[in-house]
Amino acid sequence: MYRFLLTPRWWGINVFAVLAIPVCIFMGSWQLSRFEDRVDSHRQQEDRSARAKTAAARPLERLLPVDQVTSGRQAGARGHYDTGHQLLVPGRTLKDKHGERQGFYVLTLLRTDGGKALPVVRGWLPGDAGDKTDTAKVPAPPKGEVTVTGALQASETQGTDGVPGGGGPAPGRLTMISAASLVNIVPYDVYDAWITLTDTQAPLRAVPPAAAEGSGLDLKAFQNLGYTGEWFVFAGFVVFMWFRLFRRESEAVRDAALGIGVVEGSGGEGGRGEGSPDEGGVEGRGEAAGAGRV
Repeated sequence: MYRFLLTPRWWGINVFAVLAIPVCIFMGSWQLSRFEDRVDSHRQQEDRSARAKTAAARPLERLLPVDQVTSGRQAGARGHYDTGHQLLVPGRTLKDKHGERQGFYVLTLLRTDGGKALPVVRGWLPGDAGDKTDTAKVPAPPKGEVTVTGALQASETQGTDGVPGGGGPAPGRLTMISAASLVNIVPYDVYDAWITLTDTQAPLRAVPPAAAEGSGLDLKAFQNLGYTGEWFVFAGFVVFMWFRLFRRESEAVRDAALGIGVVEGSGGEGGRGEGSPDEGGVEGRGEAAGAGRV
């Protein structure tokens, strides 16, 4: 009854199902493992951030380059602020008791003893970076040689959370905190990193460090979870379609064995049913002939 499974058509269907189902399961499991890795990385990053708040600051040079391990660590540097190149970073939000509020970062470059400059986010203020009333509240940076301590952060990119899109920044402003953005603004080398101060001058508010890229439960993490479900659905769909085709073929074979669905009138004895027009015509002619003889 199931000899149809050995036909070339069903060989192709069977091979496709045998290959497709394990591939779908493997891809679904891989996407799930990627999501679990991101969850574990997020937990580790939170633990490191919690420890970094109480850990002693380390020299900046020992923590570079910034990666998932050093991001958020307390870094220290010594030098003097370049008051001639203080920049405002507009379009940044910060949570407080009133919810999320729009404001701007105050960034000042620290000329370190090593020669390079370190971008230092001295704090956040609510308001508009283009409003003179709001910018007048920015306190002047300390003068002379200072030692700064703050959470180390990697340079931002266009895909970094919180970085606004659009055109170039206005004079005195900076859209994205990165060495690439500062290279055309200042006449000296800049570290490919920045820090956000833990202790700020009033009325500035401290900017909490962001999680390292690829370590948080961001959109990519939930995309992995969504792809996991899709691949497992594909595997179930392949199984469903195989059984549906198998059932249809089995029913067709069984019906053919029972003679159901055979088209009559195709020739032979089955080509004529009882009381067919031909038989009726012959009998009628015979009866008519007999009546004439009588």
